[in-house]
Amino acid sequence: MSPKHPRFHVVIPCAGTGSRSGVDIPKQYAPLAGVPMVMHTLQAFAQVPGLGHALLVVSPHDQMMADVLRQHPQPAFSVVPRGGATRAHSVLGGLRSLQDKGVDPHDWVLVHDAARCLITPRLIQALLAACVNDSVGGLLALPLPDTLKASVDGRVSATLNRSDKWLAQTPQMFRLGALAEALSAQQEGVTDEASAIEAQGLAPVLVEGASFNFKVTYPQDWALAEAVLNDRKQRPGVLA
Repeated sequence: MSPKHPRFHVVIPCAGTGSRSGVDIPKQYAPLAGVPMVMHTLQAFAQVPGLGHALLVVSPHDQMMADVLRQHPQPAFSVVPRGGATRAHSVLGGLRSLQDKGVDPHDWVLVHDAARCLITPRLIQALLAACVNDSVGGLLALPLPDTLKASVDGRVSATLNRSDKWLAQTPQMFRLGALAEALSAQQEGVTDEASAIEAQGLAPVLVEGASFNFKVTYPQDWALAEAVLNDRKQRPGVLA
C-alpha cells in the first residue's frame, strides 16, 4: 500500500502466566463463556476488515495455543514462539517477526492484551480512525472516573486532581519502525507501548475507550466478563 494508505497489523502478546487470576493455567487459555478466553479477543479482531498480519506471540515452550487453534481455528492469526519474560520483550519479539516478514516500517501495528477479551470491533475501528492520519499514534484509554488518592504506609496522604488522568487500555497503535526502536531503547519498567513511545519524547493520542474493555486480572473479574459476554449474546449487535 502507499504511504497514504498504510497497512494495519496486530500483535497480541500471550506469553504471560496470569498469576493473579486465580486459575491454574495461563489465564488466556482458561475457559470463559465456553471457550478459552483468548478466543473472544481473536474473534473481535477477525471482524475488523483490512488488517494485515496478525500474530500471537507465545513462549517458546508453549504447547497450548496450537491446541486451542486446532479446536477453534482462527486462520487470520499466526503463532510466533518469541515471547519473553516481560510484556515488552514479547511485543518486541512480535515486531521483529513483522520486520523479518519485510513489513514496511511505516505500517501501523496494533498491540492488544489477550486478557482484554471484551474488546469490540467498533472500539478497534475507532482507534484506527483516530490515529491513521496522526504522526505518532495512540491508544484507547478511559478518563479516570473515581477520586484518586495517594498513600503513605496504607493511609491517605493526598487527594490528587483527576481531571487530566486517564486509565490506559489497549489496543495501542504505533508505526512498526518507531515502536520497535522505542522498545529496543527502553524495555525495563515499560508496562505498555505508549510509555516506550513517550520516553522518545513523543505524545500519543488518547482515544476514549470503554469501561467494559477491562483486563481480566483478578478472580472476581471472571464473573463480570462472563456477565458482559452473556449480555451480548442476548442483545446481539449492541456493542458490535
